[in-house]
Amino acid sequence: MASSTSLLPTAAAAVAAARRSPSGQHCSSPFALPSLLLPRRLSLRQPRRAAWHAVARASASARSLDALIFDCDGVILESEHLHRQAYNDAFAHFGVSCDPAAGDAPLYWDEAFYDDLQNRIGGGKPKMRWYFGENGWPTSKIFEAAPSSDSDKEKLDWKTERYKDIIKSGTVKPRPGVLQLMDEVKGAGIKLAVCSAATKSSVVLCLENLIGLERFNGLDCFLAGDDVKLKKPDPSIYITAAEVKLGVQSQNCLVVEDSVIGLQAATGAGMSCIITYTPSTSNQDFTDAIATYPDLSNVRLEDLKLLLQKSLYVREPIVSSSS
Repeated sequence: MASSTSLLPTAAAAVAAARRSPSGQHCSSPFALPSLLLPRRLSLRQPRRAAWHAVARASASARSLDALIFDCDGVILESEHLHRQAYNDAFAHFGVSCDPAAGDAPLYWDEAFYDDLQNRIGGGKPKMRWYFGENGWPTSKIFEAAPSSDSDKEKLDWKTERYKDIIKSGTVKPRPGVLQLMDEVKGAGIKLAVCSAATKSSVVLCLENLIGLERFNGLDCFLAGDDVKLKKPDPSIYITAAEVKLGVQSQNCLVVEDSVIGLQAATGAGMSCIITYTPSTSNQDFTDAIATYPDLSNVRLEDLKLLLQKSLYVREPIVSSSS
């Protein structure tokens, strides 16, 4: 990564050169600069601001878009309602219940509850563990009592196969603009990746069915929740993608996410992020994103390159011992 510290010698040299008068004499004050050497609108009382802009301009000129990284659920496809359907189908099929007072009625997650849950906890197993941890491990048709061992608790993740069935039905389509942007990025020789917190088998099925085998096999990196110890909003998955799989610097990566959980993971890895929100995430705080869109239908590669360049002026402060 072309850090701001590596650029300081260049900025320092420019300032040192500017300290000399036109006649070659050394100026008595480091800021007694000839007016012709000053950038337009720069005050003599703003040396730090001048140095910051000099470093930012130099850094921006060296910054490039080396990798575009997509989340899967919510970005490549709108999946919240599909996951909720799979959870509830699994609860009903196995008679899962946490509330003895409910009798034979299975557990059911309504839309409002699931929207809140999925925007706070990433990954399917963590959602289940959190809910059952808060409400008690469930009873079901396959357990006479709530399971006590970790191996039995793992069996409660029945939902994945049902979700796969929904995806394989052929009724699910990619979100607008996704395939076009993927093709444009690959055609330009820029690395393309998918990083999802979901279970690997379900993500593979989604990608094979929605973007096609050729695009899936052409990905430069694919990571799922199984590949890292910590799920989003932890940045591990994006750090691993950049440093281990793609071999690029984080500042030269751009992430496409749909939720604040994903946004936190991307920015925590030192990456810029754009948001393509869904109905369930549209009201979240996306202040740290460099751009927000309803979908990718009108987003082109050149737009992303410009956004990445401009983001430096906002995000990268000068690093100086005198600041």
